[in-house]
Amino acid sequence: MFADRAKIIIRSGKGGDGHVSFRRELYVPNGGPDGGDGGRGGDVIFEVDEGQNTLGEYRHKRKFKAQDGQEGGKKRCHGADGEDIVLKVPEGTVIMEAQSRKVIADMSGENRRQIVLKGGRGGKGNQHYATATMQVPKYAQPGQPAQELEVQLELKVIADVGLVGFPNVGKSTFLSRVTNAQPKIANYHFTTLSPNLGVVDTENGGFVIADIPGLIEGASEGVGLGHEFLRHIERTRVLVHIVDAASTEGRDPVDDIHKINRELEAYNPEIAARPQLIAANKIDCIFDDGEENPIDRLKAEFEPQGIRVYPISAVTGQGLKELLYGIKELLDSVPAEKIVFEQEFFPEEELFAENLPFTVERDPEDPELFIVEGPKIEKMLGYTNLDSEKGFAFFQRFLKEGGILEELEKAGIEEGNTVRMYGFDFDYYK
Repeated sequence: MFADRAKIIIRSGKGGDGHVSFRRELYVPNGGPDGGDGGRGGDVIFEVDEGQNTLGEYRHKRKFKAQDGQEGGKKRCHGADGEDIVLKVPEGTVIMEAQSRKVIADMSGENRRQIVLKGGRGGKGNQHYATATMQVPKYAQPGQPAQELEVQLELKVIADVGLVGFPNVGKSTFLSRVTNAQPKIANYHFTTLSPNLGVVDTENGGFVIADIPGLIEGASEGVGLGHEFLRHIERTRVLVHIVDAASTEGRDPVDDIHKINRELEAYNPEIAARPQLIAANKIDCIFDDGEENPIDRLKAEFEPQGIRVYPISAVTGQGLKELLYGIKELLDSVPAEKIVFEQEFFPEEELFAENLPFTVERDPEDPELFIVEGPKIEKMLGYTNLDSEKGFAFFQRFLKEGGILEELEKAGIEEGNTVRMYGFDFDYYK
């Protein structure tokens, strides 16, 4: 089956621990501390692979882990950094936090590579903790723990135009006639399983068209494969309803369009509001038997709503040229920017939402020095790049929202005093 969804667990690398050791050489009886720093843990990175078109390789393997950083060594030796893990996905893959389904990354458009989980920072060796009063520090900083997250991967097809319609209305035949796609065509009521993509070339430009697998009533409630199919419509800019105008299987084409629009509205009203047109297919099977012409009926129902109706025969090719020009004209009237899903879930920030403890203490030997410690602080410093403007802004917001600034003020901190957090010193200013 076409693999367009997968749920996996990703884990970044743990930072290597700092090392505790002392210089021991001949003629140097009291060598100082020389424990090296631990290596950085590997990141979890997602990258677009043009050669992939499904998420198949994530259906049979569930856990993916970056390498841990190595422990620091003697003689100030720095531990090796852990290797990153790069997970290749097809363009159009949306990465979401599994429980909340909030978007972490949309691997489409210009976003070809994104770090989703950062590896832990390596711990500092005991060489960093020597002071005038503590010349033999027997403490080294542990490496930052790994981050772990369960994510949902969903492939949302990227196409300008989405073909929608019930099974057996001729969508696959139409696509095979107007594009380079070669969908399997047969008279099956259980419909196409995977979206077929094809490129249409016209004299005034081309566009990408997707045969969205046949819908059934109740699709918006997840009946059948409803949600799997509807998700592929989310990126399309224009929708083309293909209906069996000849009612060869007893379906009412007007009723079919209303039913599909109700499913789209229930799934996502924004999709239902996108520009539409109607391809009234199988006109080669319409015979003048004195009853109302179904094309006239379709036009009377939908053209007053601004939805144009194009009579076609996907089998004989009649009307296809006019329909393609109509689609291109409609596309040209719609903003050309691709639909990209904005990030809603930020793994680094979510980690620190946990209510972990911390302490604020005034240094007994230096009343202008305040020491802040605890797993909450250690976690934050391990995953935040304080050298970047964005990282430092997050750090300041974390201090305020986490109640740390409030505790410092309660402890009597004043402007110009120093705050020390696991080897980092900051001047305090209001």
